[in-house]
Amino acid sequence: MLAKLLLIEDDIVLRDNTAELLELADYSVVKVSNGKEGIKLALTNPPDLIICDIMMPKMDGYEVLEKLSKNKKLKYIPFIFLSAKTEHSDIRKGMNLGADDYITKPFTEDELLSAIKSRLAKASILEDRRSTNTYLDEEDEELRSLNDLKNFFDDYGEEFCFNKNEIIYHEGDHSNYIYLITKGAVKCHKLDDQGKELAIALYKEDDLFGYTSFTHNLPHKETATAIKTTHLMGISIIQLSAILNDNHKVAIALIDLLTDDLCNTKEQLLQMAYSSVNKKTANTILQFAEHINRKPEDPIKISRSDLASVAGVATETFIRTLTNFKNEGIIKSEGRNIVVLDLERLKEIE
Repeated sequence: MLAKLLLIEDDIVLRDNTAELLELADYSVVKVSNGKEGIKLALTNPPDLIICDIMMPKMDGYEVLEKLSKNKKLKYIPFIFLSAKTEHSDIRKGMNLGADDYITKPFTEDELLSAIKSRLAKASILEDRRSTNTYLDEEDEELRSLNDLKNFFDDYGEEFCFNKNEIIYHEGDHSNYIYLITKGAVKCHKLDDQGKELAIALYKEDDLFGYTSFTHNLPHKETATAIKTTHLMGISIIQLSAILNDNHKVAIALIDLLTDDLCNTKEQLLQMAYSSVNKKTANTILQFAEHINRKPEDPIKISRSDLASVAGVATETFIRTLTNFKNEGIIKSEGRNIVVLDLERLKEIE
């Protein structure tokens, strides 16, 4: 029986040419022009392998892979990205999401066919192992990416729910768990020598937090509070340590995550030290909008003191700057709510 391939590509010329090439190589090919159609077809008639472009209308390739990897019936299907995006960060993002290969355009016939052949062979071997029970149990399978680790949290983590303003953990508490946010948002903060609260980090849905250490039960260096109703999935430090010991690719992905966190912290410190009050205020509004809202234009329901502490300015100064933005038609505010009216002007403030 011919192996069935699903080709998701919005460029009609490339889609037809690639499909013809694959059919000449004795593959059965189903073609679709966007990610939504691709997911629908994969669910109703699962292919043996998926080839997917990244930059597409309606739904990009990253989102297609994320959705398919969360389906237990489709998560084992080999997935190959086909894209003109050649930056290392783009390739790393695709592989971190769990892609099996990444082929850049323009590509040769040999490159594509070789990738397909090797991925189908690997998938066949793993399927044989699973069907004969010689493969590891599902929770012990190799985790290859940060996305795999997050799926592990979803499947095997302990669920926690917190109301708005409820403390998740206090500074000094031992870090028994690492958390994944499945709904809501979290603020991490400390008190300075004068007892003033300083917000030091914000986390949104699908973010990991609480990692004072990935291998040791050390005291937390900050307090974590739910900004709104928040649902978390947590796994213990002991569990995580075992996962990292057995899954080195996940350990590398977490090192990348820590590196990104460090870079963001440095950027925030530089902003607090050298940016103008207007720039600090604008960036803080944008930061909270990104972490709290699904859309930047949705209202930000947060206290002025929280916003000011992240910006690194006095609350009174922050409120005066908000008033200026309001008078200029950049934002509007009603009580505790702030709504961004002109996102582009807010981004351009210096």
